[in-house]
Amino acid sequence: MSEHGHQTTAERARLADSPDLAAPWRRWGPYLSGRQWGTVREDYSASGDAWASFPFEHARSRAYRWGEDGIAGICDQHGFLNLAVAMWNGADPVLKERLFGLTNAEGNHGEDVKEYWWVLDGTPTHSWMRVLYRYPQAEFPFAELRAAAAAATRDDPEPELADTGVLAEDRFFDVVVSYAKAGPDDICVEITATNHGPEPAPLHLLPQLWFRNTWSWGRDPRRPALIASTVDGWCRFAAEHNTLGRYTLHAEGTPTLLVTDNETNEVELHGAADNPTRYTKDGIDAMVVRGATDTCQAVAAGAASLPGTKGAAWYAFHGVPPGESVTVRLRLVAGDGHPDAFGPSFAETMAARAREADEFYADLGAHLDQERRTVLRRALAGLLWTKQHYRFRIREWLAGDPAQPAAPEVRCAPDARNTRWRHLDVADVISMPDEWEYPWFAAWDLAFHTVPLALVDPVFAKGQLTLLCREWLMHPNGQLPAYEWDFGDVNPPVHAWAALRVHQAEVAAGGEPDRAFLAQVFHKLLLNFSWWVNRNDADGDNLFQGGFLGMDNVGPVDRSAPLPGDWRLEQADATAWMAAYCLHLLRIALELARHERAYEDVASKFVEHFLDIAEAATRPGPAGQGIWDDTDGFCYDLVSRPLPDGTVESQPVRVRSMVGLIPLLAQAVLEPWVCAELPGFAQRLDHLLARRPELARFVTWQRLDGGARRAWLSLLDEPKLRRVLTRMLDEAEFLSPHGIRSLSAAHRDGVEIEVAGETHRMGYEPRESRTSLFGGNSNWRGPVWFPVNALLVEALRTLEGWQAGEFQVELPTGSGQRVSAGEAADELSRRLVSLFLVGADGRRPADGKRIEASDSPLWRANITFSEYFDGDTGEGLGATHQTGWTAWVACLLSRAWPEDGIRGTGR
Repeated sequence: MSEHGHQTTAERARLADSPDLAAPWRRWGPYLSGRQWGTVREDYSASGDAWASFPFEHARSRAYRWGEDGIAGICDQHGFLNLAVAMWNGADPVLKERLFGLTNAEGNHGEDVKEYWWVLDGTPTHSWMRVLYRYPQAEFPFAELRAAAAAATRDDPEPELADTGVLAEDRFFDVVVSYAKAGPDDICVEITATNHGPEPAPLHLLPQLWFRNTWSWGRDPRRPALIASTVDGWCRFAAEHNTLGRYTLHAEGTPTLLVTDNETNEVELHGAADNPTRYTKDGIDAMVVRGATDTCQAVAAGAASLPGTKGAAWYAFHGVPPGESVTVRLRLVAGDGHPDAFGPSFAETMAARAREADEFYADLGAHLDQERRTVLRRALAGLLWTKQHYRFRIREWLAGDPAQPAAPEVRCAPDARNTRWRHLDVADVISMPDEWEYPWFAAWDLAFHTVPLALVDPVFAKGQLTLLCREWLMHPNGQLPAYEWDFGDVNPPVHAWAALRVHQAEVAAGGEPDRAFLAQVFHKLLLNFSWWVNRNDADGDNLFQGGFLGMDNVGPVDRSAPLPGDWRLEQADATAWMAAYCLHLLRIALELARHERAYEDVASKFVEHFLDIAEAATRPGPAGQGIWDDTDGFCYDLVSRPLPDGTVESQPVRVRSMVGLIPLLAQAVLEPWVCAELPGFAQRLDHLLARRPELARFVTWQRLDGGARRAWLSLLDEPKLRRVLTRMLDEAEFLSPHGIRSLSAAHRDGVEIEVAGETHRMGYEPRESRTSLFGGNSNWRGPVWFPVNALLVEALRTLEGWQAGEFQVELPTGSGQRVSAGEAADELSRRLVSLFLVGADGRRPADGKRIEASDSPLWRANITFSEYFDGDTGEGLGATHQTGWTAWVACLLSRAWPEDGIRGTGR
């Protein structure tokens, strides 16, 4: 057994040899983005329209400033040297070098990738990775997809690639790319393309190796060199970089080696008189697709190229028979190359790493049947694949580069995008929500990612949470950056919760408690907590504004925008998130206080702050004083304004949504060790409750044999909590066949609400968004979202840990069937997991009516982890590869997950 309680395997040995994120086995990984064009980083326009500033059509000809992208690609931790697969079917107007999708303005529900690919497998050190990309044999229907989306309304489903008929009769190649590391700097690559169509079809495979352009901006003139040669019977590229050193890419067989420069084609794009170099980024595309002979260097047998910065090994298969496969093998090695690159060691490495991946996952899913083991493994593989190198230096981005045109002055206006974040200077590997649609970190997404990541790689999970709190990311005022489009927006404060969960996962797996990690995160989150209190509780009344909070269009108005007049919005979810934040910081402080008593005082501060918030949120009086509404037995946002007599006028926003379920999360159990080991904390809590007896309703005590005490802290006392759970577990309201909806289905016919003197209407929308609020690419008005569902499961488990089967609820509401809170958590977990399991009708609910649900095993074999799911049918919606927080299904499936929030954290 390993030190963490798992079976000792080769991959776990590699993890043990990789105690930090700079370890050699972590040097190479899937850190290449799926999309760099259309990002804020590449937008230097005055308008701030990132999609229009750098469109898809520019990507093949224009050098990126901050990153790179490709299909099924990898790069080093610094993003200097990149390897990915390009293809051409003989019909496309351009080389297939990157995934195609619609911009936010083009899609009928916002941006949307129009491709099919799946991550098949992967290990945390990236010693083994496998990805499948599905490539049409006919011309890719770029224009048809755009036209279909333009013609569709918001009531229509999103047009997909399969809808065009281009994939009919299985006329596509399945291109499987496998990576196996023989060593940290010795990577075997196998690309196998299979013709599933009924006729022979041509295919050109062009694995490409290139350097990110770091030399064209007037800041660092040093230029790396890529030289292709076919000398001594080898086809290879020698890549020399001042930081990385020398790498050699071997290409098996006798492909045509092509070399160009990763430089913008100014003539093609901007009508310039000439280009900065003879060969440009699109030179290989021009030679392969258009037959140009002078756009890149083609290396003759026995010769070598001049130095370039981008190369390709061109394999042309002029007629792959139906059902047959072609394979290309590569080997990327540090130094001057491998003496026997494609000898026995290549196949041995491939077989060994695949076998070791099986061994690595065996004990994690040993208790599951094969179907569930596959779901767990695919979810984690997809999550591991969406780790990307993210580089962004805001000061340079705002100022523009010396060798480029001056940045428009409007970019630096006080209210311009991200101008308050000049300190942000990041160049790290970060877990992204999605490879294409969200190829940039988002604060609360990242927190959720770390929890399933901790099941396989606690070191990386902890590193992600500390990274977000580092001085080059966290604002000097304590705010955490939300996401690239607006770092100053507000995401829910879930990072203390994530830190606790990651810590618990490591301990539950047999690891030693990493209190240094907890302390490091805790001290930084104290700054963030202060920012929340000072910036989002304008009146000091412990009711919080928050704003966006990640749930997009959940309300009838834009919650980030000011209300008319002197009205303000006080949010039920922001208030509940802050109550929960207090409890999470309290629990960390208690854990740290077991070894350093100075933390007892801090723990007392957070328990008192929690009780103050709970009292304000549920204070008695006329409707609207707190977020609790006793008439409806639910929590609502409030709109309030001061009156001339010094009082405050408030009214609830009576929409039953996820906003009103978040208060369920603000609860914690203090186990007997707290009072036994920390008597100072216990005495202060007793004194507080004696001095302010009105707070006692939020703390329930339990006496155990021998006089030991345990306590349950909850924003909602038991009667209120039961009333909210009655709605949550009602199938006519929140409970769907596949999880908890984000808006009550009781609003199917719509609801009319007055907000700040204006009338708004909204209703239950179980599928994609029908509004353009927040771009319209996400919908919180009915679908099932995994992250909040996972937290609701946890809330039920906390209740079970408190009352051990005695707290019972009716499930479903009105059925007469009573179950314990733990059984309710199990049932909710079962419904969520069922999204990815084949049901009685032979289909996965998440596949819906799309082509993935067809009878063909070529489609049914692959699982898609979507961003969110239809509130009625469970069909996957939104981003189609959001294994970020949807990978939480792995936590629901894994028995390694601790059930109680504070139990077992200390050893």
